[in-house]
Amino acid sequence: MELIRGIHNLADRHRDCVLTIGNFDGVHRGHAAVINRLVSLARQYGVPATVMVFEPQPQEYFRGEAAPARLNLLRDKLDRLAELGVDRVLCVRFDARFAGWEAEDFVQQLLVDKLAIRYLVVGDDFCFGRARRGNFAFLQAAGAKHGFAVEDTASCRLGQERISSTLIRNALASGELASAERMLGHPYQISGRVAHGDKLGRTIGFPTANILLKRTVVPISGVFAVRVQTEDGQWHDGVANVGRRPTVSGQQCRLEVHLFDFNADLYGQHLHVRLHSWLRDEHAFPSLEALKAQIRLDAERAQTALRVPEYTENR
Repeated sequence: MELIRGIHNLADRHRDCVLTIGNFDGVHRGHAAVINRLVSLARQYGVPATVMVFEPQPQEYFRGEAAPARLNLLRDKLDRLAELGVDRVLCVRFDARFAGWEAEDFVQQLLVDKLAIRYLVVGDDFCFGRARRGNFAFLQAAGAKHGFAVEDTASCRLGQERISSTLIRNALASGELASAERMLGHPYQISGRVAHGDKLGRTIGFPTANILLKRTVVPISGVFAVRVQTEDGQWHDGVANVGRRPTVSGQQCRLEVHLFDFNADLYGQHLHVRLHSWLRDEHAFPSLEALKAQIRLDAERAQTALRVPEYTENR
């Protein structure tokens, strides 16, 4: 899959495609249905299946730290889109200049002149352009004028509820991992590179791999039983804490993972941490000895939890 970083990197060879546009946060089952339709149309037309995403996401640009927590960062999103058969991803920088584009300019300069789209698949509530003047009806009229088809996407439901990134975010915040996974269609995981920490884990007998989370707000917090994939492709069982470590007055949100029966050096490795089950909330302890005793208990509970198979429906 090809990643195109920025509109300025579009070339003549990127013209002629079928396109969908969105945040695709989490790339959940509803998103997967859209991508499956996109890929089917691309094969039908004999052109690349192209996805347009934004960095930062529009709500992050407009609302800053008040924006909802992301389910995944760009790297994980790209991995999932590639698995679904997407040929190209155009990552558009969402800044003041882009936010100020008129809806007509978005269509003419980007969809028509730069991408020469054949077919556009978007939600019927999709809005774009300055003051959100562009909408689905606007796109239908533009398609009739410029010669591309426009199709809306049906909502994907789980029971009576429409699957959405917000619903998944709420499930994760409540520790309902199985519910989140049913909506995602795949296990929820966090990825990141191992950095040097304060080495506190070593002093209390539980060395950890420390992953700084490149975001102000995360959708989860607490202690979890986890499975971790290292760069050699192997999976390892462990226990993880996601949060600010109140016992030692931590300020930055981080993911700390202790792997069972593991001694190799992980510094610099990019790990995939799959959350298996929630164990408890994060909270402060009166001493390091109390923290050590709790981590020992957490490790025992995690090992017990990890003996239970992961949720596998529609895997």
